[in-house]
Amino acid sequence: MSAFSDSGLWTTLANASLYQSTLREATPLSLAAVGAVISERSGVVNIAMEGMMLTGAFFAVFADVHLHNAALGLVAAMAAGGIMAGIHGYSAVWLRANQIVSGMAINLLALGLTSYLAFSVYGTNGPPVPCVPPVPCSGNQVRTIPDWSIPGLNGIPGIGKVFFQQNPIFYLMLVLVILIQIFLFRTTLGLRVRAAGEHPRAADTAGIHVLRLRFLSVLPSGILSGLAGGYLALAISGTFSDNMTSGRGFIALAAMIFGKWNPFGAFGACLLFGFGQALYDNLQNTTGPLQDYSTLVATLPYVLTIVALAGFIGKAVPPAADGIPYDPASNA
Repeated sequence: MSAFSDSGLWTTLANASLYQSTLREATPLSLAAVGAVISERSGVVNIAMEGMMLTGAFFAVFADVHLHNAALGLVAAMAAGGIMAGIHGYSAVWLRANQIVSGMAINLLALGLTSYLAFSVYGTNGPPVPCVPPVPCSGNQVRTIPDWSIPGLNGIPGIGKVFFQQNPIFYLMLVLVILIQIFLFRTTLGLRVRAAGEHPRAADTAGIHVLRLRFLSVLPSGILSGLAGGYLALAISGTFSDNMTSGRGFIALAAMIFGKWNPFGAFGACLLFGFGQALYDNLQNTTGPLQDYSTLVATLPYVLTIVALAGFIGKAVPPAADGIPYDPASNA
């Protein structure tokens, strides 16, 4: 434990780069998690976010390289994630398949499909190397999405680097978290989505088309997961690699549960996970006894998630009909 009293730890904790990295790591998790909130609030469990993110990452790079435009790469990522969500939604809602099995099938499909396509398209050399604007890019390079440095605000002591030297997708994510919170809890359509997940029979009786609403609610989770994958590929790594999401889709699912199926809560949990990852990365770059504790630090968010699920800091209760297929013809 003496390592934790080392001044190196406090130096790491006082470094603005740690908190800048925290927000960067939390961005893809938050995009996927708040999308999953919409899906699960309607009653459809989505554990396929890992596959949707991975598919989005591949097609972001593919479209970026072939269309020579990073923005179009993000559009392709969202479209790919949306298609995967459509497959999951169709099987889970209209065919009333087991939602866990359907989600895992999507994950396995995405893992195999992206590996096969990456090898088929790029061969053993792998995808092209990244190119960071404004450096001129050749036709076969990945055009990355550079961070914004907001003049006049980026120099504010303490917070300038943390909040005002970030990727534009980070700011988009913040807007989406607020809008989805308002949508679910302050609009009529949001109330209908929640009704479909809490008591679909009552919603059906009130004239709500539960199956259609559930299917349409799954799509945003795929679109936002695809965007998260595009962010990983075009804003962080600058390329695609097999299984590059590294379980982030499952982490986003855990963050959503930790946040109690609430966009603001999910975002807060993603910050916690992001901090754990950022602290792990920073400690890995240190030398001495602190490095020995880096892996232990990385487990902290997961331990807290288990604590939350166990009910020690307030019981995490999902929507009543979450994961339960709805059959309008049934009298049950």
